[in-house]
Amino acid sequence: MYYIVFSLLYVLSLLPLRLLYLISDAVYGLIYYIIKYRKTVVLHNLAIAFPQKTEPERIRIAKQFYRNFCDTFIETIKFISADARFFQKRFTGNYNAIENVYPTGRSVQIHLGHNFNWELANLVVPTYISYNVLVVYLPLKNKIFDRLFRYIRTRNRSHLIASTNFKNDFHPYRDTQYLIGLVADQNPPHPDNAFWIPFFGRPTPFLRGPEKAAQRSNLPVVFCHFTKPKRGYYVGHAVLAAMNPGDLPQGELTKMYAAYLQEVMTAQPEMWLWSHRRWKYDWKPEYGPVLT
Repeated sequence: MYYIVFSLLYVLSLLPLRLLYLISDAVYGLIYYIIKYRKTVVLHNLAIAFPQKTEPERIRIAKQFYRNFCDTFIETIKFISADARFFQKRFTGNYNAIENVYPTGRSVQIHLGHNFNWELANLVVPTYISYNVLVVYLPLKNKIFDRLFRYIRTRNRSHLIASTNFKNDFHPYRDTQYLIGLVADQNPPHPDNAFWIPFFGRPTPFLRGPEKAAQRSNLPVVFCHFTKPKRGYYVGHAVLAAMNPGDLPQGELTKMYAAYLQEVMTAQPEMWLWSHRRWKYDWKPEYGPVLT
């Protein structure tokens, strides 16, 4: 069954991107106006994040988000057959914050969010930097699409590390100079084992794992996000957050990341995955203090 799905999508991926965007436009109309995929969640998230905006302004952001969401899906199909020139033309960036660390002989940890188009960044960045690129991901329940995404994500030097099998997958690279990418804006599964941090004016749980790993190995940490100057084109931005995170107080690195994430989301809100239930949990005293 995998080969049937792969073959169909491969043929579809051969179409010019301008035609694929017509499909994206049609899918946008379907999921926004008819299916209304997670529309309640999206508008609820936007109301929390931007209470100062009017409802029409939030609806405008929601529509732009859904267009980006559909474009990302269609662009990812294109990645099945696209060549290196396509990738390099569509994604540019400044990698100095990462490359400046390499001569020190140290590995690097990257913190980013669900910021469009992270799949394209994964295919381009490894071709421009000196590190072994390791990407931590959550395997999909659907085995066919999990295999398909593994194929796409490993086309250009990235190595996937399953979060469900981290120790074994990471073992071959532990003695190399690596960059490990973590999507750190995921909702923690256990709110009583999280850093609670003000985020868009509301106590919000953040995963402890990224900071804990960075401090344990004292890995330099770089924060990244992407912007979209026009349809189909993306720019990567990176900033060195901490050269020695082991010297920081507990929770400080995650506070810095939350502040960075809020800043970039506010600047270009349509670029974030608003269908993700970021405020799934409400803070309770038994969860511990809110770090301010």
